[in-house]
Amino acid sequence: MKLAIMQPYFFPYIGYYQLISLVDKFIIYDDVAFIKNGWINRNRILLNKSEHFITLSLSGASSHKLINETYIQTNASIQKKILKTIHQEYSKAPYFNETYKLVEEVIDLINIEKNISTIALKSLKIVTDHLKFETEFELSSEKYSHTKGIGREERLFKIIEENKADEYINLPGGNTLYSKEEFLKRGINLSFLEPGKVEYKQFSSPYIPNLSIIDVLMFNGKDDTLKLISRCTKL
Repeated sequence: MKLAIMQPYFFPYIGYYQLISLVDKFIIYDDVAFIKNGWINRNRILLNKSEHFITLSLSGASSHKLINETYIQTNASIQKKILKTIHQEYSKAPYFNETYKLVEEVIDLINIEKNISTIALKSLKIVTDHLKFETEFELSSEKYSHTKGIGREERLFKIIEENKADEYINLPGGNTLYSKEEFLKRGINLSFLEPGKVEYKQFSSPYIPNLSIIDVLMFNGKDDTLKLISRCTKL
């Protein structure tokens, strides 16, 4: 089994989905400390030929709280502003209608569910379902709460071993955190995602890389987005 573990991000960039595409099971680390100014509650889209953050406002967000203990601030005007901004910027994009419906469904869910972990996970799952990924998702808080309280690396190994996974795949930045030799001692192959070149036409603008998957889907639709996602290897 191929396994990956990541914090939940809000409509993340294409590299996150490339990682999901490479594994059999993807575990969402939602019972770890919230990171302020990260990607859990925000991401970037195109606006007036520049990058622009769309952000879900949080109530009392702190690194002393877990992600699944962090809640979205009740503010309907901000939610409407996000949808309005996306509508105004992308209404002429070739795949606007099908993509906007996905975003609208996630934003509308905030009227019912305020937990940022749940909303971020929904933003991941709605896209992977749209693209017909077969990857299985699990929440660490639901399946692996018994592993909390031990060291970061030991917890990781315990989760991998409980899944009988023989390969663990991480994003490129993880190569400064983990040693392939240490994984091999435990019979686990450690690999790192190596993204290939991803570029596509964004109206008449110079290409801006690594925007939210929203941008990718708006301009490429399902089939070509899958082709872009496939442009990756493992090291």
